[in-house]
Amino acid sequence: MVARDLRKDLISRLGFEGISSRVLDAIEAVPRHKFVPEDEEELAYYDTPLSIGDGQTISAPSMVAVMCDVLDIREGMKVLEVGTGLGYHSAVMSLLAKPGKIYTVERFADLAERARSILGELGYDNVEVFVSDGSEGLAQFAPYDRISVACAAPKVPEPLIEQLKENGKMVIPVGKYTQELVLVEKIEGKVRMHDRGGVAFVPMVGKYGFKERGRYI
Repeated sequence: MVARDLRKDLISRLGFEGISSRVLDAIEAVPRHKFVPEDEEELAYYDTPLSIGDGQTISAPSMVAVMCDVLDIREGMKVLEVGTGLGYHSAVMSLLAKPGKIYTVERFADLAERARSILGELGYDNVEVFVSDGSEGLAQFAPYDRISVACAAPKVPEPLIEQLKENGKMVIPVGKYTQELVLVEKIEGKVRMHDRGGVAFVPMVGKYGFKERGRYI
């Protein structure tokens, strides 16, 4: 079965309810097998996280879909992503935001370089990859319409709240052994947080994250 057919099959097997057609179309359009190591390619269209090296993972397609849907990314938006990995989630968001821009931060330089290469080869030209401490955000391009965080923090980092636009939205996993996906909204200068269900992500390591490298399952 060719990759395009596998992507269509993935969407049909997921059987999403309530996920927008825009998000599902973006998931189907992105060749996930290009964003995983060669030895994981045969698993690329299973709905599961996969190892990408450095103790990091590519999120399951269903989780990417849920996070994108909760964020409600619209055309022309400026989006900050924390936790690039190899760029799969970045690619999905780039289609939803285009002609807007995705600024994505990865703390591992080797992953960031590979992500730049993959995204460039596939033509996702509205994504820019940076190497830095994602818990501090990326102040030089703030404020952001949307912020997507693909690693779990002990609490929502204050710099990310500060870098969120008025009427902006952020999704972030919060917790150590038990994590919740949290929707953060900034409305009339006030921050509102809503739990959107249990999740399992690698930890955010940095100034406003966990202090030691590790992986929580």
